[in-house]
Amino acid sequence: MNDLKKLLPMLGHTRGKRSAVTCQLKCDNACSKAVCNTSTNNYFRDIVSTEFSRRSAMGIGLAGVLSTAVMAQGNNGNGNGHSNNGQNAKLAFTPIKPVDAAVDAFNVPAGYSWQPIIRWGDPLFKKSQDFDFANQSAEAQAGQFGYNNDYLEILRQPNGKQGLLVCNHEYVNPQIMFPAAPANDAEKALRRNIFRNAVGMSVVELERDKKGEPWDYVRGGRLNRRITLDTKFELTGPVAGTDFVKTAADKEGRFVLGTLGNCSGGTTPWGTILSGEENFNGFFRTEGTSVEDRRYGLGNNVTGMGWELDDPRFDARGEAYRNEPNRFGYIVEIDPENPNSVPKKHTSLGRFKHEGANVIIADNGKVVAYSGDDERFDYLYKFVSKNKYKKNNKAHNMTLLSEGDLYVAQFSGDSASEIDGTGAVPADGAFDGSGKWLPLVVNGKSAIAGMSVQQVLVYTRLAADKAGATKMDRCEDVQPNLKTGKVYVACTNNTNRGVGANAVADEANPRTKNRDGHIVEITERGNDSTATTFNWNLLMLCGDPAQNSTTYFSGFPAEKVSPISCPDNLAFDTQGNLWISTDGAPSVIGYNDGLFKVGLEGSNRGNVQQFASMPRDAETCGPIVHDDESMVYVAVQHPGEDGTYGAHTSYFPDYVAEGVTPKRGEVRAPRPAVVQMFPKGSGKGDGKDKGRDRDKGNGKP
Repeated sequence: MNDLKKLLPMLGHTRGKRSAVTCQLKCDNACSKAVCNTSTNNYFRDIVSTEFSRRSAMGIGLAGVLSTAVMAQGNNGNGNGHSNNGQNAKLAFTPIKPVDAAVDAFNVPAGYSWQPIIRWGDPLFKKSQDFDFANQSAEAQAGQFGYNNDYLEILRQPNGKQGLLVCNHEYVNPQIMFPAAPANDAEKALRRNIFRNAVGMSVVELERDKKGEPWDYVRGGRLNRRITLDTKFELTGPVAGTDFVKTAADKEGRFVLGTLGNCSGGTTPWGTILSGEENFNGFFRTEGTSVEDRRYGLGNNVTGMGWELDDPRFDARGEAYRNEPNRFGYIVEIDPENPNSVPKKHTSLGRFKHEGANVIIADNGKVVAYSGDDERFDYLYKFVSKNKYKKNNKAHNMTLLSEGDLYVAQFSGDSASEIDGTGAVPADGAFDGSGKWLPLVVNGKSAIAGMSVQQVLVYTRLAADKAGATKMDRCEDVQPNLKTGKVYVACTNNTNRGVGANAVADEANPRTKNRDGHIVEITERGNDSTATTFNWNLLMLCGDPAQNSTTYFSGFPAEKVSPISCPDNLAFDTQGNLWISTDGAPSVIGYNDGLFKVGLEGSNRGNVQQFASMPRDAETCGPIVHDDESMVYVAVQHPGEDGTYGAHTSYFPDYVAEGVTPKRGEVRAPRPAVVQMFPKGSGKGDGKDKGRDRDKGNGKP
């Protein structure tokens, strides 16, 4: 057991269904280590003295057919004008009950079916090898759908028959990907090469016979693409070409190979995809002695993936590649309509553990991007472009994230003296207050004394420390509602809140040992997305009301909501409802993660209803709600995470019916997959995807 504890530092320290394996593979056991943020920033009690879906609204087509169908500006009252009163919902359903964490099944409401669109290993190109568990190779994986899909987007052509799927691939799990342990060093190196080609991103064409039916993915689609650690990225913004990002392999500091730890993301009004480089630190070995290294969780340890054994750029202890970690931790942008385009890494949005980035166009035409730093006690950020959005001008709009102002959030509470860490609601009946966007870079100049613009953007965490930002409980997805302009921040959890010398509870993070997380709702001052001040309140304090008396749902009766914990990714439907995917599930009992809808207005505000439940060990990622078609999509990440090959804990998505013997030679093991959910009668709904073959792919990843 001592050896196991050494291998899995979080073993015995997780709660609910969260796996210690996930902690090791995804974030390098971040919660078992010292808190990276040791700044002495003030807490609330110290500073206070007394879809209209962004996805469905876009309507983006393929290959220039409909490059941009931009909605009216988010702050100008776009949408259908309906209030969110829970009536006449386009996607009606009876909420499902939570499913015990020991159950391996994908569950949807009565009257709905589900089936995967694409799985890990499915071939993307005409010449790609069919997936074979027993004969995997790096070359094959480079032409196949990657592992552990996270952020998800489905862009539709106006006719509804063609689409484009874009997906992140965050990390891998070696113990369930292969049928046997590697026998020698050569086999270990082979697998490390496979792992490098299993992360990154995928772009995949979709087809169906008519609108509203389930999709098939197209093998050999002209726009199909795999982005791996060999893909060339261009650095943009003030850091590009500086000494901070030059290496032995890139002496000009202009181009980077690959993207890492891609978690959530966003879709821009001009039809490109943004992806957040999150837990990049665990892939690099550094000297680990500098303040900068420690603030970013970089250290002098053998990494979990061991890529430094094969590629010198992952060993940053020497002078040649000392700056390589400085080239990761950004928001990247890809054009899914151009498989030959060079993706960009935007340094102007700062370097930290970006969960993702989501964009709204302000009334003055500037682009505003919100992003959270997914680490305990780190911060919430906002970027405002220097230049303005131009309709139907993708080339111009793809430069907007290269130059602008960067801010970090500071919150103040209205009832700071009442916050005692229990989660008790203040006497005024709400957790609320005001806030400021503290400047980090403004008008091309650093707003932080003693730091240049380049230093602020490479060591953004240190700059935000100096600015006095508010320490948050792990900001994950940050979504502006394009119908109302309000911004929603998923704070997934922080069990270290108020423990030892760590930051105490405050009104925006009001629970000590916050296991279940919460959601912050921000209203920019004057409903202006570029404003430097805002008001805020908490939409909910998550948890299972039957087990946790500190839950709060904006006044909605707690006994009537579906239990929910660890909010992660967010989306909106056309009625203005917020949809939440979870990563951690309610504590104490231990349920499987799920997808939930919550009302935001009127008597329905705070009403949480569970729509779907994931298979065993899996996390819900990348929700999409196309309620105009009564279709919902999620990326199912790390099913069967706690298993080992031959002793799997999940067989998602290729289940064999109870009592049916698998075919001879059939391999049964979990495969992360993208799932579509729809009313029965609109597709097969048998858990099997068909896939389509098109004779126009070039066979090259």
